[in-house]
Amino acid sequence: MQRIIVIGGGVVGLSSAVALARGGHRVTVLDAGTGREASSWNNAGHIAVEQVAPLASIAAIRSAPGRLFARGGALDLPFGMASAWLPFAARMLVAARPAGFQSGRTALGALLAEAMPAWRRSAAADLVREEGHLVGWESAATAADGRAAWHSTDTGVATVADSDVSAFAGITNRVVGAIRFAGSGQIADLSKLADRLEAALYDAGGTIVRGCANLSIKDGAARVEGHDADLVLVAAGVRSRVLMEATGHRAPMIAERGYHIRAAADRWPRDLPPVVFEDRSLIVTRYGDVVQASSFVELGNPDAPADPRKWQRLEEHVAALGLPMAAPFTRWMGSRPTLPDYLPAIGRSRHASNLLYAFGHQHLGLTLAPITADIVTALVAGKEPFMPIAPFDIARFGNRR
Repeated sequence: MQRIIVIGGGVVGLSSAVALARGGHRVTVLDAGTGREASSWNNAGHIAVEQVAPLASIAAIRSAPGRLFARGGALDLPFGMASAWLPFAARMLVAARPAGFQSGRTALGALLAEAMPAWRRSAAADLVREEGHLVGWESAATAADGRAAWHSTDTGVATVADSDVSAFAGITNRVVGAIRFAGSGQIADLSKLADRLEAALYDAGGTIVRGCANLSIKDGAARVEGHDADLVLVAAGVRSRVLMEATGHRAPMIAERGYHIRAAADRWPRDLPPVVFEDRSLIVTRYGDVVQASSFVELGNPDAPADPRKWQRLEEHVAALGLPMAAPFTRWMGSRPTLPDYLPAIGRSRHASNLLYAFGHQHLGLTLAPITADIVTALVAGKEPFMPIAPFDIARFGNRR
């Protein structure tokens, strides 16, 4: 049995903490969050096993100008945050070269292939809905292009088939073409997921301490001020950058800021899976008694003020589609932790053998949380993980010193 400090109380940190505590370790989670405002509990709820191709790609870069917020798209590169996104963009260009993209797709595909089985084994297995998801388009031209693109894309363990637009009949009449994925899934309620993981940790003898962590390396070992530990796991999402850089690692992570609005789900079909309106880069998900519309990739600083124009644009999308969502809306903005090659960082530090890390899961934190926990558990036990994890080594970005 080892004393383990897990820094970060999001879905990756809690999933790892539960797995380690169930393995007989004494686990303490240090969570800087005072509420449930993190992306872990406010995302689209989509278990996105189809997202095999890393977003660090030539195709994504070429399409970026047409996807800019100023042109009606979901991508925003705010001028005031250029000091954050310019270095990130330069690294992404390097990662997007064909060889890097292919190796990234192989590594990410191996993780995603095991994501759903890991969710079925998790403490929250009963919250998983394996009903796929729908994608729709509003014009014949975009539907033809979108169908062709998805049918020719590597979607891993997920499959895609053309769908009748009647699947959208209960929410909008604007969709003229659609497909349906099988093999993907949804978490039925993110708030219940947080409750379930915290309860599972307590049941296994773990504890949660609300507060920030001061991490350092002294005498070749990772230490957290005020806490005795044999092992430390950094799983603090976008805040992991500061923590890792304090220990001499380079973690060139950016905050990919996303936005959502929520409303009462009085008229939203209860059995409808997540719905993607691809022309608008919009995903809509029902959670219990609320329905949520999410969008935007705003590259910048996690602590910068939110941009109210994003929420206004979301409300305009909802109105234009005629979706059964009505004011009052609650609004949220939060940060996805993204590394420039769009691969997570999972592994053991080369600076201190008792320092592990699991962060940078970009849009796939929810999807990959349980399988990341499996890898972390194997590392703690001194075993080889189920797959090679060298592509996720943080050393790929070099050292700060």
